[in-house]
Amino acid sequence: MAKSKANSLDALGGLVFSTNREISFSNDESEMETLTPKEQDLRVWLEKNHRGGKTASVIKGFVGKIEDLEALAKIIKNKCGTGGSAKDMEIIIQGDHRDKIVTLLQQMNYKVKKAGA
Repeated sequence: MAKSKANSLDALGGLVFSTNREISFSNDESEMETLTPKEQDLRVWLEKNHRGGKTASVIKGFVGKIEDLEALAKIIKNKCGTGGSAKDMEIIIQGDHRDKIVTLLQQMNYKVKKAGA
C-alpha cells in the first residue's frame, strides 16, 4: 500500500528534526472513516491532460479509506467494462463513461454530479 505524500510541514506533525534524544516520535496514523454513500459528494470529470491524448473519466471527492476507494473503483471498472485505477483519492476510468458512472453511483445512493468539461 502506497503512502500518501506530505504536502506541507504541518502534515509531518510540525517537527522535522531534533537533536534532543528525549523526544519520542509517535506515528499514529488515524485513518479516516469512510462516509456513507449519502454523505459523499462526488464529482465526475473528463480529462485529457497528462494522459497522452487519451480521455479519462476521473471521480473526485471520495472521503474514506483507500481500501473502500479501491473497492468502489473495481465495481465501476466492471460495470463500464474498461480499465482504470484508484490513487491519490481519485478513481480514474479509461474513456468517456461519465453518464454511465453518474447513473451507477446514483443507483448506489451516492451524491454525485457531472463536473468539468
